[in-house]
Amino acid sequence: MQPSASETAYLTVKEMIVTGELPGGELVSEGDIAGRMDVSRTPVREAFLRLQVEGWMRLYPKRGALVVPIAPGEAEHIVSARWLVESGSVRTVVADRRARTELVTDLRANLERQRTIAASGTAAEFSAADADFHRLIVRSGRNPLLDAFYDGLRERQRRMTTHSLSRDPGQVERIIDDHARLTDHIEAGDADGFASDVDSHMRRVHRLNEEGRQ
Repeated sequence: MQPSASETAYLTVKEMIVTGELPGGELVSEGDIAGRMDVSRTPVREAFLRLQVEGWMRLYPKRGALVVPIAPGEAEHIVSARWLVESGSVRTVVADRRARTELVTDLRANLERQRTIAASGTAAEFSAADADFHRLIVRSGRNPLLDAFYDGLRERQRRMTTHSLSRDPGQVERIIDDHARLTDHIEAGDADGFASDVDSHMRRVHRLNEEGRQ
C-alpha cells in the first residue's frame, strides 16, 4: 500500500531535518517544500502540523515554519536516556548465551555495513547505520516498552550524529572502532565494560563536557 501524500511529505521533511538539509533555525515555507517535492501545499501543511506536535518545527502564520534547533541540554538528556536503556539491555542479554551470540552476529553484520558506508556512502546513511547498531542492542533485551521508548529517540539520535559528523567527518573511523569494542564487550559477557565504554563513546561523539552542553 502506497503511503498518502501527507505521510510522504511528513517523512520527507523529517528526513531533511534529521540529516541537516533543513538546518535548525531555518525558516521554511509550505510553498518552498511543496516546490521541492512537486506536490500541492495541502500535504505539506499537514506534515508541518504533525512535525510541530512532535517538536521538530514551530509554525508562524503567514511567515512559515521554523526548524527547531537542538536545544541546550538536549544532547545530554538523550545520551543519559540511551545509556540507561542500552546498558540495561546488555545486562539482560549477556545472561543468555544464545541471545548474546545472536546479537553479536547481528552487530558484526552491521559493522560491515558501517565500513561499506564509510568508504562510499553519505553521513545520512552512516547515521542511520549507527542508530541501527544501537537499536539492535536495545531490542536484544526483549522489552517492548523499552523498544518503543528507544525508537522514539532514534531520529533525534540520528540528527545529533549527522551534526557531529558535519563538524568532524574524520570521526567515522573512531565510531566504528568504538562499536567494534562494544561488540567485543558483549561477546565476552562484560556488561560493566560495555556500560563504561558506551557512555564514553556517546559523550565523545557528541562532545559533551561535564556540564552536559555541546
